[in-house]
Amino acid sequence: MAIVNGTKYPNVTEILKISDTEEGQGTGVYDLEIMIQFFEGSEPEFNKYRSRPDDPHGINPQIRQWMSENPDAPVHVYVPPPPPTAEEIRAAMPQLTARQFRLGLVSSDITPSQVQACLEAMPQGIDRDKALIEWEYATTFNRMHPLIATVGAALGLTDEQIDAMWTAAIDL
Repeated sequence: MAIVNGTKYPNVTEILKISDTEEGQGTGVYDLEIMIQFFEGSEPEFNKYRSRPDDPHGINPQIRQWMSENPDAPVHVYVPPPPPTAEEIRAAMPQLTARQFRLGLVSSDITPSQVQACLEAMPQGIDRDKALIEWEYATTFNRMHPLIATVGAALGLTDEQIDAMWTAAIDL
């Protein structure tokens, strides 16, 4: 921390909000929304900060001192984030190698020739050509890639069935 004219930098200029955390009420761990001035003459900047009672580093001592001097400052109740949507869960699924993907299909009684037939049944054009190239030459497959949905729908699979197959293929 630099000290200029008796002021330490960075300097917490304002505490906007204090909230309990998922670590539990009464632990003294808080999430804060604060304004910090990093250098003399600079404008304070908005930041989010997690303060722990046993952290002697950085701006935490300033925050803890302010909190001890302002014991009646309101502390907002922790509100957990909403659970992820099915789409968010799918987007977070790891990529599969071509080997994992194909073995996952076979483990689910779907042959590579069935996939090839689905792709060849697509209308002639650039989308079909791209899908065939992806199927033949891709080294990895992403759960959210449109080809996965296209082939899954053609094979009569639901998103949930594809998710289960994908999850099982991760360990192959």
